[in-house]
Amino acid sequence: MNYRKIAHYLGIILLTEAGLMLLPVAIGLIYHEKATTSFLITIGILAAVGWLFYNRKPHKNNIYSKEGYIIVAAAWLLMSAFGALPMFISEAIPNYMDAFFETVSGFTTTGSTILTEIESLPRCVLFWRSFTHFIGGMGILVFVLAVMPRSEGSSIHIMKAEVPGPVVGKLVSKVTVTARILYGIYIGMTVLLIILLKIVGFPVFDSIVTAFGTAGTGGFAIMNNSIEGYCNPAAEVIISVFMMLFGLNFNLYYLILIKQWRSALKDEEMRWYFGIIAAATFIITLDLTVMRHPFSESIRYAFFQVTSIISTTGFTSTDYDMWPSITKAVLLMLMYIGGCTGSTGGGLKVQRIAVLVKNSIRSIRKAANPRRVETIKINGRTLDEGIVSGITGHFAMYMILVAFSIVIVALDGYDLTTTLSAVSACINNVGPGFALVGPAGNFSDFSYLSKIVLSFNMLAGRLELIPMLMLFSKIGISND
Repeated sequence: MNYRKIAHYLGIILLTEAGLMLLPVAIGLIYHEKATTSFLITIGILAAVGWLFYNRKPHKNNIYSKEGYIIVAAAWLLMSAFGALPMFISEAIPNYMDAFFETVSGFTTTGSTILTEIESLPRCVLFWRSFTHFIGGMGILVFVLAVMPRSEGSSIHIMKAEVPGPVVGKLVSKVTVTARILYGIYIGMTVLLIILLKIVGFPVFDSIVTAFGTAGTGGFAIMNNSIEGYCNPAAEVIISVFMMLFGLNFNLYYLILIKQWRSALKDEEMRWYFGIIAAATFIITLDLTVMRHPFSESIRYAFFQVTSIISTTGFTSTDYDMWPSITKAVLLMLMYIGGCTGSTGGGLKVQRIAVLVKNSIRSIRKAANPRRVETIKINGRTLDEGIVSGITGHFAMYMILVAFSIVIVALDGYDLTTTLSAVSACINNVGPGFALVGPAGNFSDFSYLSKIVLSFNMLAGRLELIPMLMLFSKIGISND
């Protein structure tokens, strides 16, 4: 294990976080807020610790898969631990465990909150809270790769450990160029959303932080009742469309940019994604209409919540916890499906669901005809059995972690709907769940133990399990 190289990378991450905190400092200075001091103190701490780590000059520059996983897991833990300090020092969130939970929720683009009152918080804190979504959406290490080129052999292992999805590849020959392309698309779409929100009546500050939450598919809003608080149907439609777009594989946008439209439109995962959105929107619209809601209102609410949940953003335009049971069941399934591979969304990912469905159908056919030879294809290409096995293994680990977490969180004594949806919302990086953790609730009443478990779930869900599990594995700490 190349410990010096790991420490060197972590130093770069902490110094980067210190630099990023200058933005909320600027916001605090603009609005003359006392909480600005808490960011300056944290920047000083980050700079000191980061410089100490950075100066651990490595004897060898090589990074292999296990180092990549450890760097990613440790970086996200440290970023969250230090990122919570401004909220704690300023007493915006006076309990450090709560501040840590809120920051983990921000960086992992989950959007689960312990706050009961949001609108009274200082603007610089609100900005940082939403900015963590933007940072975590594409990934802080991908950002570092984009602006500080490293050796290609090292970079690909870090990128594979952080970018969500069963398979990570390079858009172009160099990983650093790939990272820049991804961030260029990400920033461009975010700027476009800010402009559109401003056009339909959002204040500038609200447009920026809402765009951060949408781009990162995070869902932290600065209104107590989320997007519903604006009473702006045009904004709801715009945000719905962008939540859906940010849930798509960013590789498709690159294909469109280089005018390979046909390749982009033929993407099978995209067709599954749009098909699921259409089916879920139809079912919920029909159910709400039957319950005597106006059709125009039903389809608007349905499309917003479907795109919000499947993209794992977590914004709300109404209290969907008051909807009929079948609509909540559909939303729960969407939590686990999640966005597409290579998107900013969480969940299991649409491509994995497609492979699991195809593998199940293949198993049934083979049971009827054991000699039958059948392969699984995505986009017309046969998937390697190792990838299929890996996806099946990932699903098994995912569900084991869900089951284990439910048992631990259930010790708090809340009803099953609250417990199940809390774990589901956190591990799938969705944000709100149902009952006590629904759109009208929050996570403040959970015990410290439950908040630790749920924080781990958020990190494990965002980092696709392996990096976080690697921290507790002998493989991860081996000196081989």
